[in-house]
This record gives sequence, structure tokens and C-alpha cells, in this order.
Amino acid sequence: MLFFGMGLLFIYSTINPTNVNFLPKCPLYVTTGIYCPGCGSQRATHYLLNLNFIGVVKQNVLYILGLCIIVYHFLIIAINAVLKKRIYNYIYHPKTPLIILIIVLLFWVLRNLPFAPFHLLAPH
Repeated sequence: MLFFGMGLLFIYSTINPTNVNFLPKCPLYVTTGIYCPGCGSQRATHYLLNLNFIGVVKQNVLYILGLCIIVYHFLIIAINAVLKKRIYNYIYHPKTPLIILIIVLLFWVLRNLPFAPFHLLAPH
């Protein structure tokens, strides 16, 4: 599993998904032309691994929010384990999934609107 993950990191750091056809395409976009909330994530991963943060934001702003949530989660776990603290992890709050769902649905709708400023949310 570790080698598989390292292989993926190597592929996404060296190959720009825009320039190749063998990496998977978004089935929703391919069939309907509608951007899903994850559209642009492969390119965002490539840009992140190459430290191009502007490129990440241009591909998928929600990607940054997802990374922040993941970092927050593991940071709280690490602080609690290392410092023997009991800091509450808000990821486990009962309303957190609902809030995340609302954000994702809003992003999904807004990034498909064809006029300014919402067209900036579409991957480009």
C-alpha cells in the first residue's frame, strides 16, 4: 500500500493530468458537461505537489478547504496524543457533516453558473 501511494505521488508530481489521456476523467463532466465538486482535483494535486498554490486554487478552491479539514483533524489527534490533552475535535461534532454537505452543494451549483464571478470557480 505504501509503494502504491508513493507511486501515485510520483505520477502526479511529474505528470500534468492536462497533458495526458491515460488518467481518469470525471464521468459527470464527460457525459453532461457539468463540473462536479471534485473536478480539477487531479490537476490541483499535481500543482500542490509542485508547490504551485495559485494553480491549486485555479483548479478547485474546495480542494484547499478539504486539505485544511484533513490537516486540522490530524493536528488535533497529534496534539492530544503527544501532549496528553483532550482538545475537542470538531470534525466529530454532529452538525459538521451537514455543514460540509451544504458547502459542497453550494460550491457545486455556483461553479456551474456561467457568469461572473462564479465562472472563476470552474477549473481552468
